Amino acid sequence: MTIARPGDIPRGNNGVRCVHGSTGTERPGPAAGRTVRSERTLTSVGDRAPAPGDDQAQSAVSKLWHITLSVSGAEAPLTEVRRGLEQLAHDHPFLLTSRYANDHAEIRYWEEARDLHDAAAVALRLWGEHRATAQLPPWTIVGLEVIDRQTYHQRLAEGYGPPPAARVGVHPF
Repeated sequence: MTIARPGDIPRGNNGVRCVHGSTGTERPGPAAGRTVRSERTLTSVGDRAPAPGDDQAQSAVSKLWHITLSVSGAEAPLTEVRRGLEQLAHDHPFLLTSRYANDHAEIRYWEEARDLHDAAAVALRLWGEHRATAQLPPWTIVGLEVIDRQTYHQRLAEGYGPPPAARVGVHPF
């Protein structure tokens, strides 16, 4: 009886080794009287080491994105808006600052994501997914800005970027 070991070289139709999608069980081989041990190596997306200059490697690396999410809708009591935004900030401490009025709010924070599309997708879900748990007003998203860290700092240095979040927390406009 011959059993293949990890690292053995496949030898065609002689039945010594057959590697396919099984989970490592033994089974009869194609040649009479032989047993074949089937093996499967599991890999995931993260197992591959990125090669320098590899486009896939560049897209797999997370970056920081500055998010500004603007929402608005029917007027709501300021105390309820503030309490909802404070709850959202408590549930998600990544929030930098929130500014609010009785009919609109702006949330600014940093998001870590592979690319702009992923960062925008997460940002667009933020308000809706946490509306019930944070008891946020039933407002809709009316604006979204997603910029990378370098662009954010470049804008600030040139004096035309968003005003820096001087105070972290929830504040009225």
